Amino acid sequence: MTTLVVIAKETIPGKVKTRLHPPLSLEQAADVAAAAIQDTLDVVRRLPATRRVLLFDGNRRPVGSEDFDVIPQIGGDLDARLGALFDEVDGKTVLIGMDTPQVPVEARAPVFDAWSDDVDAWFGPANDGGFWALGLARPTGDLLRGVPMSRDDTGAHQPRRLADPGLSARTLPELVDVDTIDDARLVAATAPDSRFAAALRHAEATSTTTHGVARTTGPATEGVTS
Repeated sequence: MTTLVVIAKETIPGKVKTRLHPPLSLEQAADVAAAAIQDTLDVVRRLPATRRVLLFDGNRRPVGSEDFDVIPQIGGDLDARLGALFDEVDGKTVLIGMDTPQVPVEARAPVFDAWSDDVDAWFGPANDGGFWALGLARPTGDLLRGVPMSRDDTGAHQPRRLADPGLSARTLPELVDVDTIDDARLVAATAPDSRFAAALRHAEATSTTTHGVARTTGPATEGVTS
């Protein structure tokens, strides 16, 4: 029995993927984020999980999540929010982010094909120094609380936290996490038939530019990925 959890936030312009602005507008960045979530939910739906959960920050749940259980994110820093999730679930649980829409089913298959009793955890590193997936055979939030999140060394701290109590962890493939427009273009090239790629192509084709810089209003603020 395995629970798959997708962590996501409501795709409100100015609150998600703000580092894509410019060249995208805040509205376009939100549309691209929404497409990434839909692609991720589609892949999760194709995996043989016994429970599918959306760990959600927002009011309007994303399209495609209708058959997912919803757990609201608590307040606080990301480590506290993830810790609360792993305290609430039971049995083998895998957390997946919303920023790697290019991940094929095959990349997640080892969790189901090779999760033997001697494997305590799975870790999926991201190219930005973070991670895109974390699986625990015996979930507990203590393995995440206090880990510095959303930094370029998060992917080094989290495995050490798993190793401290002597857990046996296996590694999933490293993936590109969509942070910047260059990341987004690389991910779209990797999965050209995805909703994400189509949304990015549409956004870049319709962006109004002056001397190569998008016209925008108001300041851009960077938020927590999920």
